[in-house]
Amino acid sequence: MMRVFAIAEVSSGELDPVSIELLNLANAIKGEGSAEAVVIGNNLSEFAGELAKHADKVWKIEDGSLENYNPEMYVDVLLQLFSREKPDVVLIPNSSRGAEFAPLLAVKLSAPIVTDIVGLDFSNGVKATRYIFQGKLLVDVLVKESESYVFTVRQGVFKDECRVEGEVVDSGIKPSASPKREFVGIVEPEAGEVDISQADIVVSVGRGIDDASNIELAEELAEVLGGVVAGSRPVIDSGWLPKDRQVGISGKTVKPKLYLALGISGAFQHIMGMKDSELIIAVNKDPEAPIFGVAQYGIVGDLFDVVPALIEKLREVKG
Repeated sequence: MMRVFAIAEVSSGELDPVSIELLNLANAIKGEGSAEAVVIGNNLSEFAGELAKHADKVWKIEDGSLENYNPEMYVDVLLQLFSREKPDVVLIPNSSRGAEFAPLLAVKLSAPIVTDIVGLDFSNGVKATRYIFQGKLLVDVLVKESESYVFTVRQGVFKDECRVEGEVVDSGIKPSASPKREFVGIVEPEAGEVDISQADIVVSVGRGIDDASNIELAEELAEVLGGVVAGSRPVIDSGWLPKDRQVGISGKTVKPKLYLALGISGAFQHIMGMKDSELIIAVNKDPEAPIFGVAQYGIVGDLFDVVPALIEKLREVKG
């Protein structure tokens, strides 16, 4: 009976969607065991209730001193919980937070750790799938046998939801000591920034957009569709879009309902970041572009002819 614990992430008063993705993975691998969430912070009832829709059990670790993230205190309270409730697998978001405290937690648990995974299989030993060499290779990591395992999970990969309707348990756990570091404050992202991994519609541009000034065309199309603009690595490297808009192995993985690829040739690294989108439409002048190999619909043509016509037609249909 395998117990899989997913460590939820709460920031700026909101439950990060990656928390549900962790539970999706937990439910997929638990077998006859249990998928259990752990949520740490203060005033957690609403978040715990949401997590309970996807977990067999939700453990609340609630205290005023935990309102703001601190890696020492996270590990402190998690070790207290895991001394009582032994984990077989611990899943943590591969976020800036997770990347900080997961290694420390793994050391304290004497558990092997694999970071930034995109797949996990327990059918024949323990096999974790991740990218290496800046996303050029997808490899299976065979993990040595252990009592517990720690994995950090890439966001945007495990989106197939599983409804469970579990129970919420107040752990009663409090930090055992004061931390060595002090919380100072949160630097909020600039207004207008978006999380492309959570968007239902993504209009993505590649080298074919030619110049930063032409991004406006993609933004206009995204506005009409109610979506967001993203880009391939050449666009990001050129500084035409911020790094958090990059789709691909070295950027973000997206699974929107609609992915519209404009002027993107479709390098392997990019395709691996968007191939699981529900509907992919590609526009490219090159009929041999690899992007057409994963697109359900393709238009061989100049995006500067196609996109304005598409915007006009969409506005006409929407009235």
